[in-house]
Amino acid sequence: MRKSKNRVLWKVAITATAETDEALMELLQAGFGQSASAYTDAETGATQVSVFLETKPPPTLVRSRLSTAFQHLKNCGLDTGPAKISVGPIRRENWAESWRRHFRPFEVSPRLLIKPSWSRRRPRKGQAVVTLDPGLSFGTGQHPTTGFCLQQLAARRVTGKAQSFLDLGTGSGILAIAAVRLGYGPVRALDFDAEAISTARRNARANRVSQRIRFLRCDIRKLPASSRTKYSVICANLISSLLIEQEERILRRLAPDGVLALAGILSAEFGGVRRAYEAAGLKLIASRVKGEWRSGAFRARAGTVIG
Repeated sequence: MRKSKNRVLWKVAITATAETDEALMELLQAGFGQSASAYTDAETGATQVSVFLETKPPPTLVRSRLSTAFQHLKNCGLDTGPAKISVGPIRRENWAESWRRHFRPFEVSPRLLIKPSWSRRRPRKGQAVVTLDPGLSFGTGQHPTTGFCLQQLAARRVTGKAQSFLDLGTGSGILAIAAVRLGYGPVRALDFDAEAISTARRNARANRVSQRIRFLRCDIRKLPASSRTKYSVICANLISSLLIEQEERILRRLAPDGVLALAGILSAEFGGVRRAYEAAGLKLIASRVKGEWRSGAFRARAGTVIG
């Protein structure tokens, strides 16, 4: 979290339907550049999606960005319901305490545990641990798209085998950190956002793996068209249009027997992404649908030369 003398944050909240809560989280994060969270009232069943901002947002900004988000959901055939919006101040101490109540350790698999620094949860024997505290700008790995990538990292790791990893759109750095903890190397992580790289480096230092990850601030569209370095596993948690647009650039970094995990995709848009990568010679080997999100892992078909 950025240091600030301001003790107040501004909460932008929207009532969500069961059909749209996770999609709204992703769209709010993209619209406001901050990690979004969702809370469901156990008694009423009502769900609220929120983002927390350092300064009070202008009403016109809130209206324009939320109207864009709602329109996108409607274009995908989703019911947004009444979509009530509220904007109000909240003390930083209350925000931090709320995270302590709601963010608990979670197992990605028997091989990987994610937990906050204040948790005393002990890992299983041989289980890798990533310590990650919530921040204003980036989440903690609980979003289904990030969760799928974490599961693939754990599932594709072969003990004793040299495997490299590339993280496209690193955000908090959680995937890169988990990769090191699981035994991948070398590990490289990219993001176009300067704050993302700063946060990822800070998280890597907190996990004592900063010397084993190369972080780079870079727009994927400006990477060299080809690469002599190939990666055993690539995770690209990006919007579907960018995954399709940059398909060739991504594939030219994948090892011949490598696995490519694609996430950040609304279910309604997954078909287009899948067709693009299957046309390039890959086959879908794993997929998960959760809420309105669908993620997929791909590998080259036998006899197909990738990149």
